[in-house]
Amino acid sequence: MDSTALNTNTLAFIALCNEYCVAMEQARESEREDFVRSMLRLLPRIYISATDLKTDSGQSEEAYLESALEEDYYESVRCSVENMLGPDDVYLEVFEDDMKYSDTPIAASVSEGLADIFQVLYNFVVMVKESPEELVEMAVVAVKDEFQSYWGQRLCNVMRALHSINYDMTDNQ
Repeated sequence: MDSTALNTNTLAFIALCNEYCVAMEQARESEREDFVRSMLRLLPRIYISATDLKTDSGQSEEAYLESALEEDYYESVRCSVENMLGPDDVYLEVFEDDMKYSDTPIAASVSEGLADIFQVLYNFVVMVKESPEELVEMAVVAVKDEFQSYWGQRLCNVMRALHSINYDMTDNQ
C-alpha cells in the first residue's frame, strides 16, 4: 500500500482499527478491568476518527468490504468477551428499532456489539493491508458507509454499557 497519498486521518483510523482488532483478539488473556478501560479509550477515538474520514461519495455504490473473518473466529472472539464480562455482558437497549413497538425492554450484548464492530474493522484492516491505493480508498468509503448505517450506532450503544461496567467496577473497589 502506498501510504503517501492517504491523509493522516485515514492513516490514524487504520492504526486505531488495527489496535482495536488486536485488543479484541487478546481479550481471552486480558484482565476484565484492563479490557473495559482499553475499550473505553479506543472506541471514542475510533468514533471520532471514522467521523473525520474524508471519502468520495461517488464511489459508495461500488465500495464494499470483502468478508475475511470466519464465523468460528468471530464466535471465538465474542465468547471470550462474553465469558470475561459474565452477567454484565447483557444490558437494556433503548436505541433498537423494535423498541418503538415494544412494551418490554430489549436486551443487548456487549460482547456481540464489540464483535460486530470487530467484524467490520477486521475485514477493513485485512482489505487495506498490502492493497493498492485504489482498493484502500474503496475500503475507506465502504467502512464509512457502514459506520453511518450500522456500526457507529453499535459503538455508541456499547460504550454506554461499558461506561456503566467501568464505574460499577470502580465503585465496588
